[in-house]
Amino acid sequence: MHKTNHSFIQEKKHILIITTGGTIAGTTIKNLEYKAGNTKGEELIASIPTLKQIATLKIDPISQIGSQDMNDAVLLKIAKRIQMAEKDPTLSGIVITHGTDTMEETAFFLDKVITSTKPIILTGAIRPPNFISADGASNLISAITLATKSKAYHYPVMIVMNDTIFDARNVQKNNTTNLQTFQAPNTGPIGIINNNHVYFYHAPNHTNTHSYKLPKKAPFPRVDIIYAHIQMDGKLIRDAIHRGAKGIVLAGVGNGNSSTEALKTLKEATQQGIIVVRSSRTGSGFVNRNIEINDDENRFIVAADLNPQKARILLQILLANQIHDLHQIQQAFYKLN
Repeated sequence: MHKTNHSFIQEKKHILIITTGGTIAGTTIKNLEYKAGNTKGEELIASIPTLKQIATLKIDPISQIGSQDMNDAVLLKIAKRIQMAEKDPTLSGIVITHGTDTMEETAFFLDKVITSTKPIILTGAIRPPNFISADGASNLISAITLATKSKAYHYPVMIVMNDTIFDARNVQKNNTTNLQTFQAPNTGPIGIINNNHVYFYHAPNHTNTHSYKLPKKAPFPRVDIIYAHIQMDGKLIRDAIHRGAKGIVLAGVGNGNSSTEALKTLKEATQQGIIVVRSSRTGSGFVNRNIEINDDENRFIVAADLNPQKARILLQILLANQIHDLHQIQQAFYKLN
């Protein structure tokens, strides 16, 4: 009697899906108007039957918000749930559905506070499910496919959108509505997904062990971003100081520069113990120390390749970890992996 050989039949991987809301879970109100996060996590997954063919899914709805309303408390919930998943031997990977507006900030936060070998992948949608050319289902299929691949282990936290894989440090949203909005201007993507096949352009960096302790509570230390512009004075900086900012990130012109008056006020802030980081509003490139501005004399930190929003996240994490030494903070910004 012929016996069927089951040795080549592989059991489906178990993947945790953390849902937070966003456009991928949005519903149309009328015309091009929609409400982000209206669909429950379980309903979102059930609406894409293909997902169950890829992996065995465990769904954990953390929130139902647009990512413009992402906050420290929700970030802590996500991080703690991932820490639990890392200890669960039955789970092979974690996928987080998230609004695209602040997805890069959440990804960067998780990359800095989670030590994980399992793939952690964020995805979402530019267009809600019932729009023409909606991209949410395709992005979620790609993300779950990536999470099942053993080759995805040991990589940093990733974002998957439009069949493209980005690492958390370098990715940013570059366009309001384009499906190719996510780019990494300084480095490019780290891989692609093509017909369910995953291709990485380089091996993971196994020395990525510089994660910081997860902040104990929300809100995190206050860090404000001040945007530089023509005829800038110091009023917004003084207001940030008055409202209790522990750090200020300058979204500076060019190489993190600003007006003479603004820089003078930022120096005054450092004299009050506030950490000042110079970043750039340009969207790419590096901010270097002591170029045009004497950072040593002013006691400023430079953001290296981090945009203002990620510089803010990193400074919050450092302050929550009770790291106030300027040299130590500067070295944290220089770590490029």
